[in-house]
Amino acid sequence: MKVGVVGLGHWGPNLARNFAALGILGALADSRDAVRARVGAAYPDATLHGSAEALFADPTLDAVAIVTPAASHYGLVRQALDAGKHVFVEKPLCLDLDEARALERHAQDKNRILMVGHLLLYHPAFLALQAVVASGRIGALRYVYSNRLSLGKIRREENALWSFAPHDISMILALTGAMPEKAVTSGGTYLSPDVADTTLSHLSFPGGVQAHIFVSWLHPYKDHRLVVVGSEGMATFHDSAPESEKLLFYPHAVGWEGDLPTVTKAQAKRIPFEGGEPLAIECRHFLDCVQGKQRPRSDASESIRVLSVLDACQRSLTSGQPILLTP
Repeated sequence: MKVGVVGLGHWGPNLARNFAALGILGALADSRDAVRARVGAAYPDATLHGSAEALFADPTLDAVAIVTPAASHYGLVRQALDAGKHVFVEKPLCLDLDEARALERHAQDKNRILMVGHLLLYHPAFLALQAVVASGRIGALRYVYSNRLSLGKIRREENALWSFAPHDISMILALTGAMPEKAVTSGGTYLSPDVADTTLSHLSFPGGVQAHIFVSWLHPYKDHRLVVVGSEGMATFHDSAPESEKLLFYPHAVGWEGDLPTVTKAQAKRIPFEGGEPLAIECRHFLDCVQGKQRPRSDASESIRVLSVLDACQRSLTSGQPILLTP
């Protein structure tokens, strides 16, 4: 099996590195001569192409990874499927729900794998956190909140919600096992007209579970943190923390003495998790899926759920009104 990578900007070279480590990198494509030459120099056995179309036509490739701006995803994914390739595409699948559903159907019609790069679903620490929640160790799930904050990676073609929040939405949907009933989003626009630099989204789930997502690229320091609160304990996944503090369980207890609530604080305990680079795990998973060993964890259906929540949040941000999600 051989994979070609389309788009060699910020993230594409990381995919090329991991596919090369798996021994399956076959080709690279970028319209910029200097970028293509620079990245290609590290992989002398990979064929270099000046366009996505040329790479899709390469008969030696079984699959492609598309790492281009989100606005181009629909057209490129469809072309790749038409060329008979299995497809890995970075999040979001595309920017329009109807187009996303059309791509899912098209992949099914072509009998090809369509997998979306929701990287944190493959992070060993998140997988361990998901197992902790599913085991009931924290009791009944009550609420989840996430911060994805940093200074930089400022975009002009997509706002902070679309650039950052897909990671957090995918994790929250995986933890709750449900779709929210309502989304409320507010934000601030400071640098480019109509491009929100910071947003805060609140999601309400069936059964009373709540979640909120705070994203910004105008923040003084990096903070990538997911907090899960249950009836019997709490857990944090702090991706920007040292390894020993990345995944913690807090067995705090909240009770009552008569009519008064009482809080018993407890020392945080490290939750062990396996090592490994999340992107390497994700790329290996794509290889396994193409070889028929399993179904993508982040398939088109999962991506459409994430996109549905993003779409509702964007409509709330634009209108200033809560948005109800249809089942």
